[in-house]
Amino acid sequence: MFREDIAGSRAHATMLSSVGLISGDERDAICAALDTVEAEMAEGRFVAAPGDEDIHTAVERRVTELTPAGAKLHTGRSRNDQVAADLRLWTRTALGDVARGVLGLQQTLLSRATDAGTALLPGYTHLQQAQPLLLAHHLLAHGWALARDTDRLAEAGRRADVSPLGAGALAGSSLPLDPERTAAELGFASVFDNSLDAVADRDFVLDALYALAVLGVHLSRIGEELVIWASSEFGFVELDDTYATGSSMMPQKKNPDVAELARAKAGRLIGHLTGLLATLKGLPLAYAKDLQEDKEPLFDAVDTVMLTLAALDGLLATARFDTDRMADAASSPYAAATDLAEWLVAGGTPFRQAHAAVGDPVRRSLAGDGALVDLVAADGRFGPEAAALLEPGASAARRTTRGAGGPEAVAAQMERFRQRIETDATRLG
Repeated sequence: MFREDIAGSRAHATMLSSVGLISGDERDAICAALDTVEAEMAEGRFVAAPGDEDIHTAVERRVTELTPAGAKLHTGRSRNDQVAADLRLWTRTALGDVARGVLGLQQTLLSRATDAGTALLPGYTHLQQAQPLLLAHHLLAHGWALARDTDRLAEAGRRADVSPLGAGALAGSSLPLDPERTAAELGFASVFDNSLDAVADRDFVLDALYALAVLGVHLSRIGEELVIWASSEFGFVELDDTYATGSSMMPQKKNPDVAELARAKAGRLIGHLTGLLATLKGLPLAYAKDLQEDKEPLFDAVDTVMLTLAALDGLLATARFDTDRMADAASSPYAAATDLAEWLVAGGTPFRQAHAAVGDPVRRSLAGDGALVDLVAADGRFGPEAAALLEPGASAARRTTRGAGGPEAVAAQMERFRQRIETDATRLG
């Protein structure tokens, strides 16, 4: 957090000068020294001293070596409000970076959905074939889940966007500090209202970890489906060799390791959230060293999510969907059983009666009495017109309501999703 710590120190020095606690020359000397320290740290030239307890004391020690005015830098400030400010600045930036990674994956999903055209695959409930729908519809379903993640990341960022500087160790200061000026210098949206709460609050870290954990769960679901789809039994997708590995013993294997790891990382992210919750639940006000345990889970969660986003983005961008195999699986006449019931409903039959009526030819067909389409065509309750609903592609084409899985509805949905991406891209800058 050296960049954040140095930015906070610049803002603090500027504020101290504005209220007359240091001179303009001292402010300029401190800011010039801070520029030097930042360059040293960024370029790997900074040499830590044995007495440097943390990033805060390291920066201040080096600034004081560069200018005597550095001894005044900590005026009106405690490491308690300083570290809270640093972490809020870091979190705000990191969540924006994650959101942009989410946006990249959404754009890949949109691109693959566009490429899929009207390709069909079976939809599933309970991992059993349910109703046919467009592959584009399935891909966009993951895209909309990620859109909610973008909202959660933005909300977590908003909750982090509060300046604690000026709270001091826990009770504020007797000096004429200007917390609003410091907050404005750092671009914070608001300022703390209670000094005890300002230094003790790590809710914003929990909010960030929650948003990252939910995002990890969504990425895990994508990974899980790709693992299933890449299996020999499904064969819906072939993964590029770059995103799969072979077996050390069996030469015929192509293992979906990247998808599996995306699935596994969710457990790690959930663990970070629950771990910090357990750490915070018993802490009295205001500051305790326990709060130091907020950084490792947050830093690792951001790193983990960024890596997983990049890996899944590449995997999806290079995957080859076997749309013929998907279409074969989606062409089962049984998948259109609901359409038969709805056909009866459109003619005035109550749905429960229609449901039972369709069950009769389905059971007979499964028992070996004949093909479902023939049984439906010969049934006086249905006939040839209803039997035509069982033809491949007919069922999906009838799904026309908003957000449905048919061609017309998906085309409209795709445009809404494209607009949502554009809106989020503007919001994220």
